[in-house]
Amino acid sequence: MAHFTRRSALTIIAAGGASIASRKAWAEDKPGRVIYPVAVPVYQTQFVADKLGYFKEAGLDCKLIQGGSGVKTREIIASAQGDIGIGDITHPMQLSNRGRNGRVLMPVDTRSSSVMFIIRKDLWDQGITSLEKLTEWKRPDGRKPIVSVSSLGGTNHVWSSYYMETMGLDQKVTWIGTGNVDTMLGSLKTKQVDVLVSSLSLLNDSKEQGWGTLLFDGTDETIWNKYIGGKVPVTAHFTLQATIDKDPPKMQAFVTAIWRATQWIKKHTSDEIYETIEPYVGSTSRAANILEITALQKVTDYDASIDAAAFARGEKVWFREMTGIKPLTPADLVSPTFIEAARKAYPA
Repeated sequence: MAHFTRRSALTIIAAGGASIASRKAWAEDKPGRVIYPVAVPVYQTQFVADKLGYFKEAGLDCKLIQGGSGVKTREIIASAQGDIGIGDITHPMQLSNRGRNGRVLMPVDTRSSSVMFIIRKDLWDQGITSLEKLTEWKRPDGRKPIVSVSSLGGTNHVWSSYYMETMGLDQKVTWIGTGNVDTMLGSLKTKQVDVLVSSLSLLNDSKEQGWGTLLFDGTDETIWNKYIGGKVPVTAHFTLQATIDKDPPKMQAFVTAIWRATQWIKKHTSDEIYETIEPYVGSTSRAANILEITALQKVTDYDASIDAAAFARGEKVWFREMTGIKPLTPADLVSPTFIEAARKAYPA
């Protein structure tokens, strides 16, 4: 559903990025649709760009639309009902595999901030204090433990399943998708699921309510480096090549606004960021959101670039049986010209 609509003015970056056109360059603002999966701070660059008027200054009359999950966000982009989406980098890969030519416009982070395994507090109290112990346990009806992610094939599913696969545990649980923040927390509270894989804000809220606690932290840098090996573009802003071809200046406007938001985030405190994005992340508490924003600041890719080494590290996660994604090269996937132009117009 649409959450916020911003009326906008114009600052357009030319395709070369060297000049800023004046407000009079266009007779009216161009309509824009920016899609995000759920209302959590990991998608804060879009929220900041909207709230601070960067979309407006780029000449976009922009609507932010909550897709409901990463997969639904991808579907909205695929159907051209949205211009730019944000989500796991595997989404544009899957679009390309299906003949839709998905394109990454800029990466968001250097490692995942949403692979925290949150276990039901009652199970933890029974002594289930590791992933291995979880997979040895059976539900009262004899079924395997149920692990919830926001959507099957989304960011936290891709990365959490890789951890489990590496440990030889992925087939010992049942994976389900449970949607947005409210339904994810509700499924843990009502014990419909045994583990929820999500971010720090949901961990904090579940702990405060007495529903859950941390079982395994896949966002921890030491753990990440042990299993992944270093920097990887996990989350990205993406679109279709067809959308780019339809209106390159409009695409440049989007990227420039989001680049400006990224640089603003770099220079501000977690409290200041929260005050800016609060209208967009109201489903979780202030304390939980600030904790997550603080964590995000440590993993944000402030350069917004994808090098060959980072892409190579991600290949073992992206191109495996679980995802079903056929291998792609950076040239197949990444459109770097827009972010390069944005950097020239607004140096970091």
